[in-house]
Amino acid sequence: LLPEKNQKWGWYSIFAFWMSDVHSVGGYVFAASLFALGLNGIQVFISLLAGISIVLLFANLMGKPGQKCGAPFPIIARMSFGVFGANIPAVIRGLIAVVWYGIQTYLASSAFIILILYFFPSAASLADDSFLGLSYLGWVGFTSMWILQAIIFMFGMDMIRKVIDWSGPAIYIAMFALCIYLVNLAGWENISFNLSSEKLIGWDAITQMIVATCLVAGYFAGPTLNFSDFSRYCVSYKQL
Repeated sequence: LLPEKNQKWGWYSIFAFWMSDVHSVGGYVFAASLFALGLNGIQVFISLLAGISIVLLFANLMGKPGQKCGAPFPIIARMSFGVFGANIPAVIRGLIAVVWYGIQTYLASSAFIILILYFFPSAASLADDSFLGLSYLGWVGFTSMWILQAIIFMFGMDMIRKVIDWSGPAIYIAMFALCIYLVNLAGWENISFNLSSEKLIGWDAITQMIVATCLVAGYFAGPTLNFSDFSRYCVSYKQL
């Protein structure tokens, strides 16, 4: 609860934080789902830019008091909800974080399981039986990822910053390399910017783009709301 005195995050750490936060399996699935609204590639891209601009605005507004006071969101929320009332949004966001952490850990473990099966094909036998709806192999992957993240968390925020600083760019490098590989495998002539079965024009397209923009802003509501948890470590507001 005390103000953070060791503020040493620079612009790069914040940049790498957003790089790591944006790129996830959940993020890819969400972005791809926008085509289900009937939008084409250009319309989805414009909607993404509009939604991200909204996130940029409100994240910086939320981050300013955090950086200035060196305090996280639950403390900043006291300005609006009071000392005891702030516990309500703090607990709600904590419960949401637990669920989202579980989702991300599960998705990461799915990728980890693919690696296990690639290097150890015999491990496929562990997928024959299940416990609580998840195969034994699934539990191995999920538990492994949970422990790995717990080890990082145990070393505190500075260790998390160091991991983010290299993992953010690494995700981009891996993403572009994989994208080039997949497109080259499928054939460059097969690239399509219209994945929807419909073609919206006029106000129908604008309406769905507004919906898509709101969805993008809503998808990033978590880091937007909690941005003070990270901005509190920044050396100055300009670094945000």
